[in-house]
Amino acid sequence: MPQIFKSIWVVIFVLGLTACGDPLDAKIENQIQFVDMQLKKLSQSIDNQQIRNANLIKEYAQHLSQAKPDLQRIVDELAKDATTSGPLYQSLLNRYQSAAKYPDLFTSKEERLAELQNLYQAADTTLFNDALSDPLNVLADMSDGALPRVNAVSRAASIEANQATDFGDGSQLIGNPAYGQWSTGSNGMSFWEWYGMYALISNLTDRRVHYHDWAGRRDYSYYHDYGRYRYSSPKQLRTQYTVESRAKKSFKGGQFKSAYAKPKVGASRISTASRTAQNASKKFSSAYAKPKSTFNSNYSQNKKSSFGQSSFRSSSSGFSRGGFGGK
Repeated sequence: MPQIFKSIWVVIFVLGLTACGDPLDAKIENQIQFVDMQLKKLSQSIDNQQIRNANLIKEYAQHLSQAKPDLQRIVDELAKDATTSGPLYQSLLNRYQSAAKYPDLFTSKEERLAELQNLYQAADTTLFNDALSDPLNVLADMSDGALPRVNAVSRAASIEANQATDFGDGSQLIGNPAYGQWSTGSNGMSFWEWYGMYALISNLTDRRVHYHDWAGRRDYSYYHDYGRYRYSSPKQLRTQYTVESRAKKSFKGGQFKSAYAKPKVGASRISTASRTAQNASKKFSSAYAKPKSTFNSNYSQNKKSSFGQSSFRSSSSGFSRGGFGGK
């Protein structure tokens, strides 16, 4: 048999196997390709200086480097978020690689598909621009008011509106797994631990932030109030619920307040895409609040509503193509 006919039969055989297989597998493979293209598009937009808040991060960092040279090291670290080397972009890239190559990291095929759909949306330039408002506003706060906050009200107004505690410069990034993690001390209490050079942020306040204090008195941030379910992996979300559950059990001296009992106010000029993400993500929490052993059945019963795919597709914000492979 000529080689060309052998190749044709191989292709037909593979297509036949795919058609007979689990339809979720085909959706996952399609979504992997779409996320790959979306991340490349985002990378090009960053490199071509087409992300507004990334450009402002560069400007703010340059201003602070001149105005406060003693903060140069932490300013340089925060400035990385204006590039593809920054923790926000790198976290998306790492999550994508895990979802594409390591299916065993997920509790089910549905969870893996949902992660890929979330990554596609998180890598959208509009949502990513909004997410950069947190590190951008850390730089603004470090300027002592010389640089205005972007996409958020002033520090004083936000703290007053939310009856929050001022945990110091960098508080927008506390709880965001791209910048640090909740660690457990010898006393069993969870405290925030920055990654690498971000530990220099703690020098600005000389204060260790404990979860039980932060949870009840946290202020607004884009990550926590709009982007948490797009900019966290399933494992990171489950870890957050574990930390909160442990803090609640060990809490003494009054009623424990969840960090997410109600959304905080303080956003300004947030995109329609982010507002849609916020509404959709309110339905997310029940799935990840469950123990890992019960996640599969919980997700299977609620997967359409839990991840808000319909609301994203019908949105006027540009996500009509966002859920490839989702149905």
